[in-house]
Amino acid sequence: MDYRQEYQQKLRTPEEAVRIVKDGDWVYYGALHNFPPLLDAALAKRRDELRGVSFRGNLIPFRIEVAECDPTREHFFYTTWHCSGYERKLVQRGLCNFIPMVYRNLHAYYQYYLEVDVAMMCATPMDKHGYFNLSCTAGACGGPLKKAKRVILEVNESMPWVEGDAGQTIHISDVDLVVEGEHAPLIEFPTPVPTKEDEAIAEHILPYITDGATLQFGIGGLPDVLGAKIAESDLKDLGMHTELCSNAYLKLFEAGKLTNKRKSWHPGKGVMGLAAGDQALYDWLDHNSGLEGVQLDVVNSAEVIAANRELISINACVSVDLLGQIDSETSGLRQISGTGGQLDYVTGAVMSGGGKSFIAMNSVYRDKAGEVRSRIQPYYTQGDVISVPRSQANFIVTEYGAVNLAGRSTWERAERLISIAHPDFRDQLCEEAEKMGIWKKSNKK
Repeated sequence: MDYRQEYQQKLRTPEEAVRIVKDGDWVYYGALHNFPPLLDAALAKRRDELRGVSFRGNLIPFRIEVAECDPTREHFFYTTWHCSGYERKLVQRGLCNFIPMVYRNLHAYYQYYLEVDVAMMCATPMDKHGYFNLSCTAGACGGPLKKAKRVILEVNESMPWVEGDAGQTIHISDVDLVVEGEHAPLIEFPTPVPTKEDEAIAEHILPYITDGATLQFGIGGLPDVLGAKIAESDLKDLGMHTELCSNAYLKLFEAGKLTNKRKSWHPGKGVMGLAAGDQALYDWLDHNSGLEGVQLDVVNSAEVIAANRELISINACVSVDLLGQIDSETSGLRQISGTGGQLDYVTGAVMSGGGKSFIAMNSVYRDKAGEVRSRIQPYYTQGDVISVPRSQANFIVTEYGAVNLAGRSTWERAERLISIAHPDFRDQLCEEAEKMGIWKKSNKK
């Protein structure tokens, strides 16, 4: 069949394509690299014609015109599953609302609860068989696409073709309209310069990683630091099963450490849901049969995660209290990031035979007034959101050490957490623990 003919029949300008959006519609914007800038700009120009159009997206680092053009939010109302740095600023400006959601539930939410009138997102150019590839963030797209009444694809020649399950591609027969236009190269997320705290935290985690372990790295600078240290170590035959594929995995591959040979689930394949890094990472992803993109409801399933023997999960957080509760998404009432898949991997890693979960943070931070504050707090009171309940907490790591909270009582947790707090705050935390009734007189200070 000549799919090029069907393609041409569905080809429109961005301005023509967005005419299908009506008052009151729910629109899905693809996540991160799948965000459609040409369609977004064209839709923003229709602001005064439309009312009550609502949007869902997540991790979008680009300017979102439909949010920026309507400060009253009477015409366009944007919401996100997980804040990028840019979306965080939109929230603070009152131009974005946050949707709490554990990532493994994303597709079920769309299947059973949420409406999508129009899904619009970027994809690779169509191949000769009529398929487009959804590339680096396909893992978050399958559910919304299946639910969408209408689908518009924006072709972006810069996107790598990522191999994987059926959710990685969409056929021209399932697409309503296609648009073309010029795009900048994919946005890069280069490896950040490591801090001395990052270096120390990585050193505390490294001894717990063994040959043949499967690794999950979260967002942030720590994974790249740890990846570099593992690359220089004697470890071998490591695997990848992760929500987010970052530069750290490419470092491990180039050093010969990432072979995926000893994985229990999809051996020989590095498995991921999303990807973000520098251009070298995108080049590595392109048509790489050793890597596999998988939908988030699968790659983040605790049962699937646990199917990998010795899965090591490494993520970051905002703070931890002395009870072992973990806040990874807010500072008080201020939304910073999102729920994401951290709870998925904390749960799955501990279920994995020999697996471990590490939640890492610097021991202190500076507030807006420049005052140094401890990230280990006595207890939460100011609206902080609990991302991981204390009953699921495993290893907590700062630059002062790594402690395991699994199965530990309240006084044991307090003692262990205070031991890795910044020394300037330990006495104060001991006093608070006494007031809370979780401190033994025999505890070490």
